[in-house]
Amino acid sequence: MKIKSGHSLCATNLFLSLYLFCGNAGAQNRLNSLSDKPAAFKTVSIDTASSSSLDNSDLPDAPQAPISGPVAKQEGVQTKRILGIFPNFRAVSANVHLPPQTPLEKFKTATQDSFDYSSIFLPAAVAGINQATNSTPEFRQGAAGYGRYYWHAFADQAVENYTVEAIFPVITREDNRYYTLGHGGFMKRAGYSLSRVVITRNDAGNETFNISEIVGAGAGAGLSNLYYPSRERTFGNTASKWGSNIGIDAGTFLFHEFWPDINHKLFHGKQPSQ
Repeated sequence: MKIKSGHSLCATNLFLSLYLFCGNAGAQNRLNSLSDKPAAFKTVSIDTASSSSLDNSDLPDAPQAPISGPVAKQEGVQTKRILGIFPNFRAVSANVHLPPQTPLEKFKTATQDSFDYSSIFLPAAVAGINQATNSTPEFRQGAAGYGRYYWHAFADQAVENYTVEAIFPVITREDNRYYTLGHGGFMKRAGYSLSRVVITRNDAGNETFNISEIVGAGAGAGLSNLYYPSRERTFGNTASKWGSNIGIDAGTFLFHEFWPDINHKLFHGKQPSQ
């Protein structure tokens, strides 16, 4: 018996309404019993049922709400500055994934570390130690001697920053940022931070030998010979400066790793986070 089109439309609307209202197996069976109806009707009923049963949050590309509040335990959250003074621009909070750096960004971080207003403190300390040990007798003592030690230490810092954080990372396509581990015991985290001297990430996100640190620090030590007295341009002095550069960077990585814990303990993490 052939069903007229008007009756078919009414039947379609009736069964579709029953299915959407009830949403149970019985309604589904009644829809399936209409298999002898035109293909257009079956397509509409299946598509409608599918769209009503899907939750958009299950889709792979559906945006997920960020975890916040007391439920989320945040570990290894870095701040832009340490104690509100010292630059901490290269430290990345734990479990944070960032896009690859551009060459311009690598030079930008080297410039920030070299000429930030706080960049005067470390050279001041290094200059005082070098003068106290009379590491470069040609500079002599007194205020004038300290001034010589100071500007040489400042230049050493800037040269090393550019070779380690910019020039070599651009050439080798390595990431100059420090990625915080943020979990585990002290020895595990300390070992991880110190290992970043020889292990880093490349721009693809894979771990690799840290050419930028090892070779870059050596290149910085070699370049610094250009503005030191000729008598100080020895292999021993250059190697000593190379080792000092790597040692300072290792100590910096160690402090980066535990700064979030110190910040949380002393300031309850109230400083602006990255």
